[in-house]
Amino acid sequence: MDVVSDAVSAIRIGRPSSHRVRVDGKWCVRLPPYDGAGFHVVLEGSCWLLPDGGSAVLLGAGDVVLLPHGTGHVIADAPADAAAVGQAVSFERWLAGDAPRRTHVTSGGVEMLCGKYRLDRSRMHPLMAELPEVVHLPNRMGSQAELRAAIDLLGHELGTQGPGSCLAVPSLLDLLLVYMIRSWAARGTGTWPAVLGDPVAAAALRALHSDLAAPWTNELLAAEAGVSRATLARRFTSLVGRPPMAYLTWWRLTFAATLLRDTPDPLAAVARRVGYSTPYALSHAFSREFGTTPGQYRASAARRAVST
Repeated sequence: MDVVSDAVSAIRIGRPSSHRVRVDGKWCVRLPPYDGAGFHVVLEGSCWLLPDGGSAVLLGAGDVVLLPHGTGHVIADAPADAAAVGQAVSFERWLAGDAPRRTHVTSGGVEMLCGKYRLDRSRMHPLMAELPEVVHLPNRMGSQAELRAAIDLLGHELGTQGPGSCLAVPSLLDLLLVYMIRSWAARGTGTWPAVLGDPVAAAALRALHSDLAAPWTNELLAAEAGVSRATLARRFTSLVGRPPMAYLTWWRLTFAATLLRDTPDPLAAVARRVGYSTPYALSHAFSREFGTTPGQYRASAARRAVST
């Protein structure tokens, strides 16, 4: 695994969902705050995104927008004032037909892919936490080829509903999320894009995430990064915000929580996968970090899954 894959896997729960929507005329749709992440892809035409507490964003054909923290927002055919926003139709009612007529795109109309991901925010990786409320990825010819390819494949699957689409669509949605985060990171603004672009910190993180159970030490990590122990400690701590061994302990326990939530594996198996010699050692560290035992955490996660 790598940092981005692990960061997404740790918080993603359930199955993502998406809809392909075509609409023309005057329209204004409200999506309330959501305990997850939402996205919109404009396939044709243009529209406006009005995030709660933020500035309006014009979305053109080929633009992608990710709302990684589930920010409530309005999408509309034109900038909307407070009165129009207050009268916006809910997204669910819109899909059910209680909205302007959905039809083939005509002049002034728009076609979109709209979707959302369920996320468990209880132990979010700082890479995901750093994402801004709105990630706008404008369409640029010749750029973000992987993202564009994923959008094309997803749009095709949603438009045709061919054999196997029930498996293809969730997989493509997961791929789309990774490519959106990757495109954001490629801009190079923020702490974690800098971390992933630093050869020393990135090499150490790749080593840790690829083999979490290994008996890592600062010396071994420094050797993986090709630098001295002092250089590793200085660069890693400065960029990541905590020393390498502190990050390793934190991520081992976070990943243990993911395994307790998503698998039926016994505690001994979980301990082995995250580098603890005994279930007792893991339980002691887990309780100190989370304030609850692994068994209580697993039971609580199961109850949350049933309630949602």
